[in-house]
Amino acid sequence: MTIQRLGFFTRLLDEASAQERYRLATEQITTAERHGFDSAWVAQHHFHEPEGGLPAPLVFLAQVAARTSRIRLGTGIITLPLEHPVRVAEDAAVLDLLADGRLELGLGTGGTPSAFAAFGLDSADRSQIFAKHLQVLLDAWGGRPLDGADTRLYPAAPQLLERIWQATFSVAGGARAGAAGDGLMLSRTQPRPADAPDATLAEIQDPIIDAYLAALPAGREPRILASRSVYVADDRDEARRFAERGLRRQADRFAAAGRGAPGDTLDQLIAAFDVHLGTPEEVIASLRADGTLRRATDLVVQVHSVDPPHPFILRSIELVAQEVAPAFGWARRDRGDDIRLAAASC
Repeated sequence: MTIQRLGFFTRLLDEASAQERYRLATEQITTAERHGFDSAWVAQHHFHEPEGGLPAPLVFLAQVAARTSRIRLGTGIITLPLEHPVRVAEDAAVLDLLADGRLELGLGTGGTPSAFAAFGLDSADRSQIFAKHLQVLLDAWGGRPLDGADTRLYPAAPQLLERIWQATFSVAGGARAGAAGDGLMLSRTQPRPADAPDATLAEIQDPIIDAYLAALPAGREPRILASRSVYVADDRDEARRFAERGLRRQADRFAAAGRGAPGDTLDQLIAAFDVHLGTPEEVIASLRADGTLRRATDLVVQVHSVDPPHPFILRSIELVAQEVAPAFGWARRDRGDDIRLAAASC
């Protein structure tokens, strides 16, 4: 396993007010940039505070762009069926200019059924709506007339067509992302099928990667992003103490939603939620056992569902960059390296 690019992901779940969550997440991202991370990603969630604290990721990333200079800024994801695609196209185009070309666009069908209802939509129609809205985005960023009229996006943003990522839980979704030549986004965890409740995450996600690679156009470089729950601490007991609190809270939410108890002991919860935690040495060993990561081009780490306090998140970011990622061949690049790589790809 060799990490080409290292990312940090946040669902903005710090135990604080919304305003304070945004401040803390901004500090976490600027810390990640200072330690050489290649990208930072934020999740979008509507209405449900315990699931995620950010309904407007492009607005948030605009202020992060003003406080950073090198790190790439991504959405993981925009729930495209719940957005007007022309407005997404416009906002993304403006933000990419303000961020000096650092925007990455992760898109997906996600969202809870209640979120769809609040927008006057049926969640059962999410796949069809996603496909329709995605085509509008492609037309807008590609400079094509919208709705048959001679109305085109301003400012133009053809560069964004090369920075689309599709998130999926399914083999069909992997094939769809590959056929489009987009990046593939794999989740930190996902439900096990009823006929294979003890399947590893790699056993579920490897077929998605297979479908993606099989559908990828010839000559197109694969982009495979694997998000993983990673919490690194100086002390093993400290890591497990925070995991006990965070994972049990997540398990209680599962039970309340009628999804069943994922385990009784802490080790069972760690396995059920696919969490990598402990000292740098323990996390390195745990990640090496994750077969999917051998084919990923991007490793993106998040502390959810452990969700330790903010100072410990900052320390985990530091330890990932200094000790964990280098064990997998990752090396930080400076701004000059980024500019040279961009020039070489033109």
